[in-house]
Amino acid sequence: MTHPPSKVVKSQIVNGLSVDVEDWFQVGAFEGVIDRDSWESLSDRVERNCDAILLMFADAGVKATFFTLGWVAQRHPALLRRIVAEGHELASHGWDHARVFTMDKASFAADIERARKVLEDASGTRVTGYRAPSFSIDARTPWAYSVLAEQGYAYSSSVAPITHDHYGWRDAPRFAFRPLPWADLIEIPVTTAQFAGKRLAAGGGGFFRVLPYAFSRWAIRQVNTQDQRPAVFYFHPWEIDPAQPRVPGAPLRSKLRHYTNLDVMAEKLEQLVREFAWGRMDVLALREARLATELAA
Repeated sequence: MTHPPSKVVKSQIVNGLSVDVEDWFQVGAFEGVIDRDSWESLSDRVERNCDAILLMFADAGVKATFFTLGWVAQRHPALLRRIVAEGHELASHGWDHARVFTMDKASFAADIERARKVLEDASGTRVTGYRAPSFSIDARTPWAYSVLAEQGYAYSSSVAPITHDHYGWRDAPRFAFRPLPWADLIEIPVTTAQFAGKRLAAGGGGFFRVLPYAFSRWAIRQVNTQDQRPAVFYFHPWEIDPAQPRVPGAPLRSKLRHYTNLDVMAEKLEQLVREFAWGRMDVLALREARLATELAA
């Protein structure tokens, strides 16, 4: 994978680039038709897709954060070591993609503790960041922050400050905030843009695949230039894999959401990582924590 040097002048603001490491059969869109007990028997494609992403990032000269399921880490420890060896951050995505609002405080604490241990043991590096599956820290689950703080996490990127049928915390701040008055933990929401007084999801995933690239360019530029803040972008390894198996019996809406534009995703990502400046989420969290302290002073 070789490309001519980018001629685009990148923004001076370094944005947060992240990958939610889960396989095609672990997504929320299919949780009603694929039983967790069947996962071991399904085609495992996460490592090959992550290897392609690592090559893309190396080719573009960018670093990112890989929010990884403990379930994946347990089965692919060599992948985790490659991620860390290439200078990327390894962070937690929970154990098996259970949404936070399906758990209570005790089971959530057990979930993230189990995932973190496997991630750290496999990679040999400390894990300080967390992203809730399907951005499921919301108005129902603010108690999750106290659990994260008690376990020593430095930051979370678990909030989508929008209204959406699948997730969202509409009243949450658009940019980084401290959710607990007694802890240093900082929350970094996924990016939204403003248009006609409304918030628009603009942080990646299905929105990036389905909408024209020009929308993402406009949204990130708005956040960088008008708001003078970094954007937070995410995607999944399965989104660059048009050859993945199709799920029989899934609702039409889920199929449309999951499969649309898989064949163009890699090309769009390559353009994105070259057009803007990107970095790891832990580095972004340090900068945002300092800014939050300054604003509170």
